[in-house]
Amino acid sequence: MTTTVAVLGTGIMGAAMARNLLRAGLEVRVWNRTRERALPLGADGATVALHAADAVAGADVVLTMPFDGTAVREVMAEAGPAMREGAVWMQSTTVGVDEVPAMAALANDLGVTYVDAPVLGTRAPAEAGQLTVLAAGPLDARETLDPVLDAIASKTVWTGEDGAQAASTRLKLVANSWVLAVSNAAGEMVALAEALDVDPRQFLDLIEGGPLDSGYLRVKAGLIMDDALTPPSFSADAAGKDAALIVAAAQNRGVRLDGAQASADRFARAVEQGHGGEDMAAAYFASFEGN
Repeated sequence: MTTTVAVLGTGIMGAAMARNLLRAGLEVRVWNRTRERALPLGADGATVALHAADAVAGADVVLTMPFDGTAVREVMAEAGPAMREGAVWMQSTTVGVDEVPAMAALANDLGVTYVDAPVLGTRAPAEAGQLTVLAAGPLDARETLDPVLDAIASKTVWTGEDGAQAASTRLKLVANSWVLAVSNAAGEMVALAEALDVDPRQFLDLIEGGPLDSGYLRVKAGLIMDDALTPPSFSADAAGKDAALIVAAAQNRGVRLDGAQASADRFARAVEQGHGGEDMAAAYFASFEGN
């Protein structure tokens, strides 16, 4: 029997995930608030729904991938009542730790199974079906999710059996704190090198092969130096949202993250300067006034 999946939110990640589900032979329905962004998936074989409720009706799995927690809550307020009893809600948008219990409670009220399932990866691994999924949910949901996970991920890390505990979201924010720090450090390195009349590549040559070297540093610095910030692998706007979630999660638990706060501020400045739709390495521009 073919698994039917509704993908709500077809941005960079959601669209790539939907295409891999289609390639795997699953029945895919898609919905996006801006419908034009979902329409290209129709040519790939997806059913493009006019309303979110139409997409989820009768689906075995509902995969949510809107921009943030507010968008997830809004779309599920519309679509949730149309889900069939016993369906699995795979919630993959990165949201705040304290938002997860309410989402799990909504799933319980709707009679569906909630799986906390944020993903690690950006555009390229998403398009290649090579994401890492961090998942928490009951054992009886895993068989239903197997064909979905096989299509979109190279690795699934199960962090627990109760999605309401937000174990996967907590781990995702820890992982993102490192990813965003490295991305910001790459931009600051390039900015400082330029200010001191040093070729940034000279620094990269200096650390090559040593303990300070990092493939991710090289990728992000390269995007800046090559003026290749579009299309984004992961946008500065989305990175700023995640940075703010990290800071809030720490503050709510009595932990001060000065570096993460500075990172969030840099992303916010880059977005204000008009770089929100560029790759998150565009935080580089926050080093300068008026860019």
